[in-house]
Amino acid sequence: MCGIAGIIGLYNEIQLDKMLESQDHRGPDARAKYFDSEFCALGHNRLAIIDLSSEANQPFLDNSGRYIIVFNGEIYNYIEIKATLCDQYNFKTESDTEVLLAAFVIYGESCLEKFNGMFAFAIWDNQEKKLFAARDRFGVKPFYYTLLNNTFYFSSEIKAIHAAGIAKEPNEKVWASYFAFGSYGMPDETFWSNIAQLSGGHFLEFENQNLTIKKWYYFEDEVAKQPKNLTFEQVKKQYVVLLKDSINLRFRADVSVGFNVSGGLDSSILLALVNLQEDNSKINAYTFFTNNSDYDELPWVEKMNEQTQNPLIKVLLKADEVPALTQKMQWQEDEPFGGIPTLAYAKIFEQARKNNVLVLLDGQGMDEQWAGYDYYTQNNEATIQGVQDSPYKINMLANSFLAKAEKPLYPKLFNDEVLNKQYRDLFYTKIPRALRFNDRASMAFSTELREPFLDYRLVEFAFSLPLDFKIKNGISKFILREIASEYFINDLAFAPKRALQTPQREWLQHNLKEWVTNCFTELENSIYGDWFNKEILQEELKKYFEGNIQSSFHIWQCISLYQMLKIKDNVVF
Repeated sequence: MCGIAGIIGLYNEIQLDKMLESQDHRGPDARAKYFDSEFCALGHNRLAIIDLSSEANQPFLDNSGRYIIVFNGEIYNYIEIKATLCDQYNFKTESDTEVLLAAFVIYGESCLEKFNGMFAFAIWDNQEKKLFAARDRFGVKPFYYTLLNNTFYFSSEIKAIHAAGIAKEPNEKVWASYFAFGSYGMPDETFWSNIAQLSGGHFLEFENQNLTIKKWYYFEDEVAKQPKNLTFEQVKKQYVVLLKDSINLRFRADVSVGFNVSGGLDSSILLALVNLQEDNSKINAYTFFTNNSDYDELPWVEKMNEQTQNPLIKVLLKADEVPALTQKMQWQEDEPFGGIPTLAYAKIFEQARKNNVLVLLDGQGMDEQWAGYDYYTQNNEATIQGVQDSPYKINMLANSFLAKAEKPLYPKLFNDEVLNKQYRDLFYTKIPRALRFNDRASMAFSTELREPFLDYRLVEFAFSLPLDFKIKNGISKFILREIASEYFINDLAFAPKRALQTPQREWLQHNLKEWVTNCFTELENSIYGDWFNKEILQEELKKYFEGNIQSSFHIWQCISLYQMLKIKDNVVF
């Protein structure tokens, strides 16, 4: 887990230094650079997880010296891949970085299909003067880029590209769509002009000032290859085998590994299977709470943990911490993020780092592959669990700004509407934004987050199954509950879904009222105040304070924009 940066074309070393400095939190263990004079500058911030030796530092050169890689992420099956390459490549380290580079040297772009992992990497060919870069199937690891005046910039975070001197100007279409429709942009977009992201499952090549982008992962084709007509018991057995293997692979590390746990079904499965690891008594479990019984899942977590007895580290988030932590995380995230739950999550990573636990596993991805949200079987376009009224307050926006919004249209590759909603959430809405929030929250404290339930084998297999294997007699994620019931009593395994929440609505209404009011006032008086109908903006705030708090999304949107305004030249004021 690291930070990568590079400039292909005209550059000066100071630009690369500033890019690396802005991403230092992503890799505090080593910082290094590589230059191909007049052609290429590559940089790397290393967080050492596998093969802690300096020989595994990056930028990393292959044996011939022709290829140089900067890599962020992990190739979990690197041991198996390495075993197949030993006769063709002389390995010098025990790192997955060298395995990735060797696989590229031998297989070319088809190496991507062999990787089970999370990755964003760039490889410079100093013979052909050509860059190859790729991103993992679901876009777990970030890759941002800009092509300006025939020079190509790339990095792990948006702030690094701004640090290189690229002007920081809002992409008003994306911002308007965010306020109007709750969209965080399409997979290749960002909230900033002239900065794009490489979509998950794509690779790019940059040569002779020409950029080409190609898709390498075709999810629908892989789903079609899955076995058909399996019985319920066969599916359950095969899925458990894949689950166990996925978690085993994600325990490969030369540092301590822990995991995040909430009180839900997905966490109960993670908790159970983590404890199949050898020496499991030393695996820390982390959870957060807010001292609010209406939201806290701590009682459920403690009840689950009674059966496994993991060391349970409980992290408290208090309302008075929110303003300062919001400012820090807004700088970290570069774009709007998911509100106070993200702040609570960030505190978990901060505590893990203090405990010298540098890798955490998380339960993201089960709802999307097993149709776990209520709206999957409803005739609507909702993307938020349990919300009836629209959380988007279009009336707050000035007509000229609203006109720039574009309602996102998502491809429908399947004949089944539930599958299309699952596909949307996997590749366009829920998973992409959750992965971004979580990557930045973990890297803010130099810790690595791994998502075992997003192993592509699990997702493809579960996605291919009939709906009645996922929802039975009105019970969602039915097979998962059957699996969990083998480890936990039924009131845990068959408990209804509870959204992972904090008292955000109440805190913004009461505890943080003065802070919220100030954010709105400053926003109105800023250069972006003309994005809004100021009279209606105040009316909506007044309604919220008076009790209309079914959703706090529109309040958080304004706070997020205001906090962004306070960041100038990558420095928070």
